Amino acid sequence: MGQALTGQRGHLFPWCPVALGTGIGLYFAWPSEPPVWGLVLAGGVGAALLVLSRRRAVWLAALAVAVALVALGLALAGARAHLLAGPQLGFRYYGPIEGRVVAIDRSASDALRLTLDRVVLERVEPGRTPLRIRVALHGQDDVPPPQPGDIALLTGHLAPPAGAAEPGGFDFRRHAWFLRLGAVGYTRTPVLRLAPAAEGQRVLRLRHLIADRVRTALPGETGGFAAAIMTGDRSGIGRATLDTLRHSNLAHLLAISGLHMGLLASTVFAATRLALLLPPRSRHHWPGKKIAACVALLAAAGYLALSGGNVATQRAFVMAAVMLVAVLFDRRALSLRAVALAALIVLVMRPEALTGPGFQMSFAATLALVAVFAAMRDAALERGLPRLARPTLALVVSSVTASLATAPVSMAHFNIVSHYGLIANLVAVPVMGLIVVPMAVAVALLMPLGLEALPLAIMALGLDWILWVAATASGWPGALGHVPAPGRWVLPLMGLGGLMLCLWHGRGRWLGLAPLCLAALLWARADRPDLLIADSGALVGVMTEAGRALSRERGAGFVARVWLENDGQAGGQDAAAALWPGSDTPRVARITTANLAITHFQGKRAAAGFAGCGAAELVVSSANLPDWPGCEIFDPERLSRTGAVAIWHGPEGPRIETAAGARLWHAARDR
Repeated sequence: MGQALTGQRGHLFPWCPVALGTGIGLYFAWPSEPPVWGLVLAGGVGAALLVLSRRRAVWLAALAVAVALVALGLALAGARAHLLAGPQLGFRYYGPIEGRVVAIDRSASDALRLTLDRVVLERVEPGRTPLRIRVALHGQDDVPPPQPGDIALLTGHLAPPAGAAEPGGFDFRRHAWFLRLGAVGYTRTPVLRLAPAAEGQRVLRLRHLIADRVRTALPGETGGFAAAIMTGDRSGIGRATLDTLRHSNLAHLLAISGLHMGLLASTVFAATRLALLLPPRSRHHWPGKKIAACVALLAAAGYLALSGGNVATQRAFVMAAVMLVAVLFDRRALSLRAVALAALIVLVMRPEALTGPGFQMSFAATLALVAVFAAMRDAALERGLPRLARPTLALVVSSVTASLATAPVSMAHFNIVSHYGLIANLVAVPVMGLIVVPMAVAVALLMPLGLEALPLAIMALGLDWILWVAATASGWPGALGHVPAPGRWVLPLMGLGGLMLCLWHGRGRWLGLAPLCLAALLWARADRPDLLIADSGALVGVMTEAGRALSRERGAGFVARVWLENDGQAGGQDAAAALWPGSDTPRVARITTANLAITHFQGKRAAAGFAGCGAAELVVSSANLPDWPGCEIFDPERLSRTGAVAIWHGPEGPRIETAAGARLWHAARDR
């Protein structure tokens, strides 16, 4: 061990964010909430080990720093979770809602959605009122929504953030906790504007103004696409267009992430440097490269502020800033050290980003690109090629590398694979870099003068091309594949294997193939639950030889979609409901699997017919049922304690897992 670590002298810094991320991952994987004293102790141990690691042997110092960063990561994630603590609604609320609009987007049902802070709820004390809520506007597509910063008044339904659709799945409560969302809901009544935006909301108003001007000049999905790229406002893009982009693996062009920030910074950097090369004085006497880096850094910071500064954009800005600062200090802009430093900054600022697909995909792609192009540079692969062929090779290699590096993460989180995504990216990404982003910069510069019409028209040509590519690629036969959700160890093993291949120096890097192969084997043998029960009792899913059979063809649509996606099952809820046997009793669904009879009562009228059950029978109901000796009953009263339920049949009897938890985001509701 000591000899191996000593041999990595000078190459250990990129492992620092790996150790810090391991500690953060331990916090989120902990089965119960670590006590505050434990977090303080972990932070103290980490700080002490960092101090003691000085003046030790290389291998001993490396081990001490690694353990210290793991401990600090655990303490950092816990501190962040406690600092963001806020009230969460513990009951269903209907009544007047007042708040300031801080964001406008679209929900999964394609409805406009408002995020409000400074919330006021009737008959709810200020100390128990959520800091932020999110409300979908149903049936109001023709009514102009309030502007960001406005004080809005509406009448709507609110509920606590929902838990995981199945045990071990995506937990929206945790996601909402770190967004400081204490309730979500909807309204079908008009939204009233009580007061206009205050003076402190200038950036939000500017963002909305630019988005409106772009959508007015470019109506339809093209204008919505342009506004999303320039300001991060996706409210003008329909659900069908989003699905088309996702199914063609081009949805990343919508998010203001590393690609957009990198293209913007490189465009501004190149344009500034070219402008400084034209006058003889600046060409010979000014540090043009460093001036261009400063201008690009200012442009990236402005883009960050204008786009709303979400997590993905912050991460992209940090990476771009690290590389531009490296130029100022005459360092290599794109290196493993620069990527590691950017990852450290992001993890310190937002530890929760580690668990999201955005962080994982962006750093997987960046790390793989740096490693592959470094290997190509060392092997001098470009020397034998004509100069004009080198950009083409770089484009192909970068697209293939990024696609291969991000594909496992994308498949694990979204359960789909775009079979023609690589082709779509090869023909769409160059247009984004050569036409769309440069024209977006020109629009931003010329819009104050009212001269943005020409660059917008040119930009629209590029966006129409990308939308056409997305529609064509997603429309080809077999364009979309479905994969089951992997087990909890698959992604960590894949990450370990990829990090070994990219970061370790010497022949030992090939040991990274072992965890990659093990992860692939575990994924191929993914064991999906035989029985799933929604936390509301509104839906039951049973695994059959033909796939997951659902007890209802309508209702609980979000839960049904999540279950089927995790199963890797296509066809939708209607097709899955067709696999469930028919029933003679309305709103009562029955099925038998593994010698277990399952009955699902849907609604109070159906539940009123409950007359007991046998020893080998399980009853699920969306309305509370009376206690019955010998019955295994899952009704709303019990499910409120267990959350969603998953059951596996085995030779030793059934194995039951629930989505119940003992974390901050599980216990914070005001009951």
